[in-house]
Amino acid sequence: MPAMFEIIFLGTAAAAPTIHRNLTSQMVLVNEYRFLIDCGEGTQRQILKSGLGFKKLDKILLTHGHLDHILGLGGLVATLTRWENIDAIDVYGGQSTLNRVHNLLYEVVFMGQSPPTPIHLNALQQGIFFEDNKFSLRAFSVRHQGSGNFGYVFEEKTRRPFHAEKAEALGIPSGPQRGQLVNGQRVTLPDGRTIHPDDVLGDEIPGAKLVYIGDCGDTSNLHEVAADADCLIIEATYVDSEVELAQKFGHMTAGGAARFAREINAKALVLNHVSRRSREYELRKEAQQYFEHTIIARDFDRFMISKDRGAVKLDTDS
Repeated sequence: MPAMFEIIFLGTAAAAPTIHRNLTSQMVLVNEYRFLIDCGEGTQRQILKSGLGFKKLDKILLTHGHLDHILGLGGLVATLTRWENIDAIDVYGGQSTLNRVHNLLYEVVFMGQSPPTPIHLNALQQGIFFEDNKFSLRAFSVRHQGSGNFGYVFEEKTRRPFHAEKAEALGIPSGPQRGQLVNGQRVTLPDGRTIHPDDVLGDEIPGAKLVYIGDCGDTSNLHEVAADADCLIIEATYVDSEVELAQKFGHMTAGGAARFAREINAKALVLNHVSRRSREYELRKEAQQYFEHTIIARDFDRFMISKDRGAVKLDTDS
């Protein structure tokens, strides 16, 4: 089975929470893995309200070190290390971000003592840093304020469909030999014939691609890494009439995000990191001038990312 990407928005506010929006945090589910992206204040309560719980939550990806993206780590890690059966926690981010996280965890939460559960602070470089046989996870540099800011690409690996009718015609029995062919290995049948993967596999099919960009003031260096995203998730803290403010603080406008989505040939655009002064309909109206399939994320929204449909919003009870 191919990898399936599901993302749940736990917090969608910029800088400060509102009545309806918690601070930034998202969880991506891929097969048996769970990745938390950023961890604003109050994230652990949002995890509980969402019904996701803390099980297997051992991988945390940080976009940058601003407090509205990391301050919830103190409480969350304290909970995970005390109550949850987790062997270790891996936190990924730029070195400057991890320096701040180290101070938060080791000087404030654990007060200089060793945590009950090992915590690994993994400094990122650009490129793939996690993968299995179905998907890869890539980090890429993002221009915001200061250095060490990262975005993430979740990408299903290219696959070749297995044509059962061809296997039947060649007399290949059901069982391990078909699995070997799917894995690219040739097999020898009992009658001595050698069957090559090309005999039963179709053309390569590119996998689904989810691109996550946190706070970002300039996308001019991101066209290649984000190209052909099935779902692009990016901030929209400002609107085009506030472009000078956006540039001053290293943020995007809704129109700028939508123009970028159009330029990279994205299938769907989900706008995140919404300011308390912004109105959803204004953000949507501005973005849809340039990119029709635009969605403004709300807390507890869930999306399934597919190759043929982009981001499909799932029904929730929230």
